[in-house]
Amino acid sequence: MEIIAEKIVFGGNSLGKIDGKNVFVPLAVPGERLEVEVEKSARDYDIARITKIVEPSPHRVPAPCEYYGKCGGCNMMHIHPDFQRELRRSVLRDVFARHGIDIPGGIEIISGPDYGYRARFQLTDGGLSCRSSNEIVPVRHCLCAEKPVNDFLAASSGTRGKGRTHVFGSVFMRDAGGHQNVIISRAGDDKSAGTVRNPPSTKGRKYRFKENRRFSGTIFSPEHCAAVTLCEKDILFDVRGFFQSNLFVFEKTLEIIRSMLPGGANALDMYAGSGVISAFLAEKYGNVVMVEHNRDALVYAERNLAGLSHMSFGMSGEAWVRECAASCPEFDVCVIDPPRSGMEEAVRDYLCRSGIPLVLSLSCDPATHARDCASLLRSGGYRLREILLLDFYPNTGHIESLAVLEKA
Repeated sequence: MEIIAEKIVFGGNSLGKIDGKNVFVPLAVPGERLEVEVEKSARDYDIARITKIVEPSPHRVPAPCEYYGKCGGCNMMHIHPDFQRELRRSVLRDVFARHGIDIPGGIEIISGPDYGYRARFQLTDGGLSCRSSNEIVPVRHCLCAEKPVNDFLAASSGTRGKGRTHVFGSVFMRDAGGHQNVIISRAGDDKSAGTVRNPPSTKGRKYRFKENRRFSGTIFSPEHCAAVTLCEKDILFDVRGFFQSNLFVFEKTLEIIRSMLPGGANALDMYAGSGVISAFLAEKYGNVVMVEHNRDALVYAERNLAGLSHMSFGMSGEAWVRECAASCPEFDVCVIDPPRSGMEEAVRDYLCRSGIPLVLSLSCDPATHARDCASLLRSGGYRLREILLLDFYPNTGHIESLAVLEKA
C-alpha cells in the first residue's frame, strides 16, 4: 500500500494516513511517497515499514553508519542534519500548540557537533541493543561517540563480558596530568570495570576490569568519580548515575543560563542532581537551595558546592513542598530540571503560588514540558518569554528544551 509521509512526530517517526487511519512510519522523511507494509495494527493507528521509496525527499541522505537501522540508537541519520533540526523544532512547536501555548518569536536551537558528541554510553552484554528485538549489536565504533569512547570500543572488542557496562569518556575530562580519561563501570556478578586512563594508544593493550556492584547509600566512590571542566568549572559526578551525554551542548546551555540570571539573595535548584547548575547559581545568588531525591547524587553536589553558601534537601520535590518549603526563604529564581515524567503535581502547585519572579524550566520530554508550562501560565500568573531547543542528541528524535517563564 502507498502512503505520503506528512510530518514528523516526537520520537522521530513520520506520520501519514491510509483510509483515514494514522500510520507511523520509521525511517521516513516528511513529504516522501512510500510503499509500506503494516507490521503492527492497533485500534486507532498502525505501524508500518518502508518496502519502497517511490518519491524520496531531497533531504534524504545515505546514513553513514554501518549499524544504522539495526542499532536502537539513532533514527534520523537518513535525514540531512540541517533539516533534522528544523523537524525537531517543528515537533516542539506542535506539542506546545496542542497545549494551547503559542511560542513567541522563533525557537532558537542550541546545537553542537552532529557526530562525535556523545560521552555517555550504557552497554548491554558488551554491545548496544537492537531497534526491534532483544539482540545485541557488538559495535566497534560509533559515529556519535566522542573519541575517548571510541578508543575504548575499539580496544575492548570481544572482551567486554556480560551484563551492564557504563562508559563515560570525553575531551572535557582531565586527570592531574592533563590526559583524557575514560571511566568504565560494570554492574552485575561478573568482573567489573575500574578506571581506564589515557586511552589513545590502544594497540596491543588490554582493558582490565575489577568487580564493582551497583552503588547504594550515600558514599563517595573515588574510583567511579568522573571530573569534567565546564565553563571553567570543575564538576564531579558518579559515572554510574545520570549525567548529560553531550557536553558540547551542555556547556553552551550553562553559559545561556548563566547569562539569564539577574542575581539576588536566594535561588532554588529543583531536581538538582549532582549540583552542576547550582554551582553556577552560586556565582550570582547569596544562597542556593538544592532539592534532589537521589542522595547519591547529592554527595557529589556537596563537593561541587564546597565553600559556597547552600542548603541540600535529599528528598522528592513533593516531600520538600510538604515538609520544608514553608521554612525556606523567598526565592529570586528557580531552575527546574525534572525527569522525563515532568514536575510533580505538588511542585507545579508550589511554583504557581510561590511568586518566584523567574523560572528557568528544562525538560527532556516536550509533552510533559508543555503540560507543566501550561499550568504555570494559566494558574501561576507567568508568561512565556522564550523557549530554546537544546539539541543534545543529533540523528535522533530526542528533544530537550529550556523555557523562560517570568511573572506577568
